[in-house]
Amino acid sequence: MLAITLKKSSIGCKPAQRATLKALGLRKINDTRAHEDTPVVRGMINRVVHLVEVESHAS
Repeated sequence: MLAITLKKSSIGCKPAQRATLKALGLRKINDTRAHEDTPVVRGMINRVVHLVEVESHAS
C-alpha cells in the first residue's frame, strides 16, 4: 500500500495534472489516500511527483 499526501496546491498546474490529482482522490492540501502499489498508480504519481509525498506501507 502507498499513502499519497497532497503537499502543494494544484493552482497553476496543467489541467492533466489536476485530473490526475482528482483521480487519486486528492482535493485539499494534506489530504491522504491509500492506494495499491501498481504500475498505473506509480505512473499517476510520476505525473504529479512535485505536488505529492508518497510513503510505502507494508500490508
